[in-house]
Amino acid sequence: MKIILVMSGKGGVGKTTVAVNLSYFLSKKGTVGLLDADIHGPNVLKIIGSDKQKMKVHDNKIVPIQITPSLKVSSIGGLIDTHSAIIWRGPLKHKALNQLINDTEWGDLDYLVVDFPAGTGDELISVAQLLKEITGAVIVSTPQQVSLLDMRRAVDFCKKMNIKIIGLIENMSGGMFGEGTVKKICKDEGLKFLGTIRLNKNIVISGEEGRSIYDYDDKELIDEFNHIAENIFNKISTKNTKKS
Repeated sequence: MKIILVMSGKGGVGKTTVAVNLSYFLSKKGTVGLLDADIHGPNVLKIIGSDKQKMKVHDNKIVPIQITPSLKVSSIGGLIDTHSAIIWRGPLKHKALNQLINDTEWGDLDYLVVDFPAGTGDELISVAQLLKEITGAVIVSTPQQVSLLDMRRAVDFCKKMNIKIIGLIENMSGGMFGEGTVKKICKDEGLKFLGTIRLNKNIVISGEEGRSIYDYDDKELIDEFNHIAENIFNKISTKNTKKS
């Protein structure tokens, strides 16, 4: 099984959107589990269109929500009230993540995509420790300097936790946000630039409607994302992305 972490140093850069649509892409290649590791702001179920559904427990195992025949999701959002605030300290968050990872009836997966919360705090450390064979991390950033600063922290987190970096994505590229900055950092730091997702209203609409970008007749957007997803797929299909 390939385990892909989708990360960002900063919130609001489109990380969950990338994780959801990468999961849809990989579900065409095999069976995919999508783990929402954000305890305080679990948004995967909203973006994937299943926020009204709840996960069940059977024989002391959490049953993930089946999205398609080859895609299933586990999220704390599927166990609590939609509008409930989770006010937990580190040990409780670690216990919850342990259950979402080890007590979920995933079945046989080809890929596990993990949507991380922003930053480099408790949840990231817990997941990195609980998942023994991480294939690598995908880091998402927007072009602005404040986002790049936090992106560098995410890169540093991966290095300190001995997690391979699959590559970086520049999201919301163009217009008032600028463009090309993530690619430049990749060149300077010797990191893989996975591609650009330009500002596009259909991405916003897809998240609001809980649908995949593949549901929209937007060739430019789909081509952009397919380019990125193919880069990720090709990188994780090689042996040198395993955790060392």
